[in-house]
Amino acid sequence: MIRALLLVFAWGATCLAQMQEGFLNVPGGPVWYRISGSGTGIPLLVLHGGPGGTSCGFSALAPLAGERQIVVYDQLGSGRSGRPADRTLWRVERFVEELDTVRKQLGLRRIHLMGQSWGGSLAAAYVLSKGTEGIESLILASALLSTPDWIRDAAVLKKHLPVEIQEIMQKHETAGTTNDPEYRRAEMEYTRRFVRRNSKAKRDVDCEDSASNKVIYEQMWGPTEFHATGSLKSFDLTGRLGELRLPVLLVVGEFDEARPETAARYQKLIPGSKLEVIPGAAHSKLQDNPEGTLRVLEQFLKSVEARN
Repeated sequence: MIRALLLVFAWGATCLAQMQEGFLNVPGGPVWYRISGSGTGIPLLVLHGGPGGTSCGFSALAPLAGERQIVVYDQLGSGRSGRPADRTLWRVERFVEELDTVRKQLGLRRIHLMGQSWGGSLAAAYVLSKGTEGIESLILASALLSTPDWIRDAAVLKKHLPVEIQEIMQKHETAGTTNDPEYRRAEMEYTRRFVRRNSKAKRDVDCEDSASNKVIYEQMWGPTEFHATGSLKSFDLTGRLGELRLPVLLVVGEFDEARPETAARYQKLIPGSKLEVIPGAAHSKLQDNPEGTLRVLEQFLKSVEARN
């Protein structure tokens, strides 16, 4: 009996060692975080998209936790984090300070930093603002690095939609009625082709209590993925990409709304960077082609650490 109890205790201690979650105080309020894994590799800190999205989909990164800790958090205002009503908080600069606070409070001196979509904007802005100290590599996953480029890419992709869908979108965007059900139905065709192609992927159970925040999304971005009217309308880091002096991986899906052609142009602007295109995937690479995405990430992380 004693031996059995010891075994149970040891198993429980191992589980606790492999997962830790809680709340941290950042500028503006509390944010929820989770650390998974107990590997000895350099931790991977992952930033979710949006703005106003959540980290719940990152549970697909679990296979990487055997070699390193995976650190995720819900940015203030969304997911399981606090939801202050102060709309002046939704600024790139405050999100940069939030990330810096999370990193300091969790003692993450050495990390790989990965950002998905808007998270890529935040990751790049953080490195350009705070420098590269302790950041072993930067992974820009379907990253928004220039809103003007994003809108141009969306215009290209929309031309691949049926003409009647294009006409519905144009009508409502001109009239400012993008919340009309007709527009939202048309928008789903864009989403199906360029945002998430795998409609059969099971909903992550970790997302059940983790809602996004439409207020932040619309204030910073706009009404839809391809129609920017918010504070990020003029966001553009392309003129500073050459300042990213660390190992950088750009990764996009074959059918991504962050078009591979544009990512290839960014790759040429970042010294020594690499670009990987995930076959069959759109913007949601970890859901559309998890195996291919994980393989690319694992190979890149190992190659960076092999240099040290």
